[in-house]
Amino acid sequence: MAADVDVVGLARSLRAEATRANERRLLALAGDREAGYDALESILDRLAVPITRTALVGPEDRLRCEQLSQSHASELLGTTRDVVVLDAHDDLQPNALGKLVGTVDSGGLLILLAPALESWPERRDAFDESLAVPPFSLSDVSGRFRRRLVETLRAHRGVAIVDLESDRVVDDGLTDPPPERRNETAREPPSEHRFPAATYGACLTDDQADAVAAFESLFDAPRAVVLEADRGRGKSSAAGLAAGAFAAEGEDVLVTAPGFRNAREVFDRARELCETLGRAAAVESRRVETTAGGRVRYLEPTEAIDRLETADVLIVDEAAALPVAVLESLLAADRVAFATTVHGYEGAGRGFSVRFRDRLEGSDHAVTERTLTAPIRYAAGDPVEVWAFRALLLDARPPVEPLVTDATPDSVEYRRLEPDDLLADERLLREAFGLLVLAHYRTEPNDLARLLDAPNLEARALVREGRVVSVALLAREGNLPADECAMMYEGGRIRGNMLPDVLTSQLRDERAGEPAGIRVVRIATHHAVRSRGLGSRLLAEIRDELASDVDWLGTGFGATPGLLEFWRENGYSTVHVSTTRNDASGEYSALMLFPTSDAGQDLRDRHAEWFARRFATLCSDALEDLEPDVTRATLRSVDGAAAPPLELTGHEWRVVAGAAYGPGLFDVDPGPFRRLVVRYFVEDPDAIELPDREERLLVLRVLQGRDWPTVADRLEYPSPGQSMRALGDAFRPLVDRYGSAAALEVRDRFADS
Repeated sequence: MAADVDVVGLARSLRAEATRANERRLLALAGDREAGYDALESILDRLAVPITRTALVGPEDRLRCEQLSQSHASELLGTTRDVVVLDAHDDLQPNALGKLVGTVDSGGLLILLAPALESWPERRDAFDESLAVPPFSLSDVSGRFRRRLVETLRAHRGVAIVDLESDRVVDDGLTDPPPERRNETAREPPSEHRFPAATYGACLTDDQADAVAAFESLFDAPRAVVLEADRGRGKSSAAGLAAGAFAAEGEDVLVTAPGFRNAREVFDRARELCETLGRAAAVESRRVETTAGGRVRYLEPTEAIDRLETADVLIVDEAAALPVAVLESLLAADRVAFATTVHGYEGAGRGFSVRFRDRLEGSDHAVTERTLTAPIRYAAGDPVEVWAFRALLLDARPPVEPLVTDATPDSVEYRRLEPDDLLADERLLREAFGLLVLAHYRTEPNDLARLLDAPNLEARALVREGRVVSVALLAREGNLPADECAMMYEGGRIRGNMLPDVLTSQLRDERAGEPAGIRVVRIATHHAVRSRGLGSRLLAEIRDELASDVDWLGTGFGATPGLLEFWRENGYSTVHVSTTRNDASGEYSALMLFPTSDAGQDLRDRHAEWFARRFATLCSDALEDLEPDVTRATLRSVDGAAAPPLELTGHEWRVVAGAAYGPGLFDVDPGPFRRLVVRYFVEDPDAIELPDREERLLVLRVLQGRDWPTVADRLEYPSPGQSMRALGDAFRPLVDRYGSAAALEVRDRFADS
C-alpha cells in the first residue's frame, strides 16, 4: 500500500536492513529529475556514507562525489561503493546498468533516478536514438525493454519505489530477512601446500580457498589458471592473496587489467597478506615489494605484453573485458592466471569464453580451472543481484540438453520471433537470448534492448516442440537514398548499415548503399545439436521468406576456416576481409554476400572481382599474418566467376614453368606466381587437388612473402632448400592446367630431359 513519503527514513531503513542481512537494496526515485536530485541530496546528507564511497553515473556532476558517464561505467569494474547512483533520465544503457550493479557493496544502495515509471517506456532517450538507424526514425523505436524493466522493478523483492510526482512510497522494498549468520572460521590450508598458511586463513569461503590453492599450480610451467565467477564471489581477492603469497616467496608478479582501478582489489589483498606475513618492504599505489625480493606490480595490458619476460607470474584480472588479441599475446607468459566475471558484467560479451578458451586449451599450458559460486560481498540470493539477472537476462540459458537432443532439420519448425511475443513469453525470450549469449562472443545486455526495441532488427528461430534450437538475428540494411550514399562516400557514417558502410566508405563504391539487404548479425545453434544441418536449414528458411523483399543477404564475422566453409556451402561468397583484427575476437572480419536480385548480383560480382584482384597485394601487406588456412578458405569462398584472368606474358609464363619444371627460380619475379595462385584458389576448388601442406606453402611463400627459413620451419620441411623444391613441385599441376603455349613448351622441354 502506498504511504506518504519520507525518503530519508526509507533510505535509512533500506540500508539498515541490507547491512543486517548482508545484502543490497535498490531505491528507484521516479518522477521529476530535479525532485529526484533534491531527494538524493537529502539522503546522502543524512546517511553515514563517506563521499569516497559514493559514485554518480550520469551526464552531470551534481553530488560533489565521483562522477562518470554511462559510457565510462566500466571504470568501476573491480571496485566497490556503498552508494551508486544511476541517472537514467536522458539515457539508459543496459550495459552500464549491468556493470554498476556489481559495484555496490554489501549493505549498500543502488539508487535509480528515472522518469515516472508509467510514462518511462513511452519516452525516447539517447540510447533509443542509437537504435533509430536509417531508414527508420526515432518514432519507430519501441519501449519494450523499459516496459519489461519497469515490470521487474515492481515485481522483485528488495526494490523500493518512490513516486516523486505524487510524493508517495509505492513500495518500501523492505523484506524483513533474518540476519545472515556468517561462518567466520578460518580456512585451513590443503594438506600439501606451498603458500603460507596465512594465505588460506585470509579466505572467507571454501570456494575462495580452493581458488587460492589452484594458483599453487603456477609454481610449475607452462601452466595457466582460469578463475570464473559472478561479481562479489571474491575472485579478485583470491588472485590478490595468491599474488602476495608468490611475492612473499621472492617471485615477481605482474598484474594487468583493463585499468588499474579494476585491479585495485588484487593489490589491496596482496599488500594485506604481505603485511600479515611481515614480508612487506615497500608499498606504493601500484607496487608491493617484499623482504624476500619479490614484488607485485601493475602494468597496462599493452605494456605488460612487452614486459612478460621480466615477470615470473602474470595475473590478468577482468580478463573478459580485454580484446581476445590482447589475451592471446598475454598467453605468451609461461605462468599465467586469468580471472574473469561471467554473465556479461564486463559489457564485452563472451569473447573470453567463446573464442579465447579454445585457444587456451590448444596452447602448451596445463590449465587449472575453478568457478567460485559462494558470494562473499553479499549473501546468496541478494535481491539486487536476482533482479539484475532477470532484468538484463545475465543468466539467460538455452534449453537444457535433453529437451532438444532429438532435433533434426526435418523435425523442427521455422518461427518468426516477434518482439511482442518475446516480451510476453519469458521462457522463449530467455532461451533465444541465452542461445545468442553462449554462442557468440559479442552478445551483451545492450543486445537485449536491441532485440526488443530496434526497428531494423528481426529474429528467426527453429523450434522443437516449442524449444529454441537455432536462432538468427537479422538487420535490415541498405535501401538508402542517393544523398545518404553520397554522405557515406564522403566520410559520413550511417548507423546500423555495416555492410553498405564498409563497401562505400572503405571500398569506394558510392552505389553500394542503394540495394536493400538483410545482414545476418548472429546465428547460433544449440551445442547439443550442432553439425546436423540446423544452421543451414535456418538460413534456407530465411532466404525463402525474405529474398523477394531485398536485393542481397549478407553477413560479417571473425574469419575462421570452419565459418568460411559453412557460409560458402550456404551460397554466400566473400567480398572483403578487414585489414585490421577485431578487438573482441582477435580475428580478421570477413564480409560475405548472397545476391537475391539483379542489383544484388551486380553488387556481389563487382566486389568479388575487386577483392580477388587486390587480395595478393593485401597478403604481403596488411594481411601478412593471416593464417594460411584462413587465407585458403577465404579465397575458396570467393565466387568462382570472379577469378582474375591470367594476363601473363610469354616471358612470365616461361619464368613460372621454368621454376616448376626446370632450373628457374620463384624469387626472380614473384608477381606472376601470385596471380596464378589466386586464380587456383578462387576457381573451382575441385579442379586441382594439392595437398594441404603444399597449399599452405603457396600462401606463406608466394602470397605472404615469408622468407625460406620461416617457411621451412612453419611447414616442417627438413631445410629451406627442400621447401624451395616443394614449391616448384606445387606449381607443376598449375602450369599443366593454366599454362600458355609458352609455358607448355618449357614444361615439355625439361620433362623430356
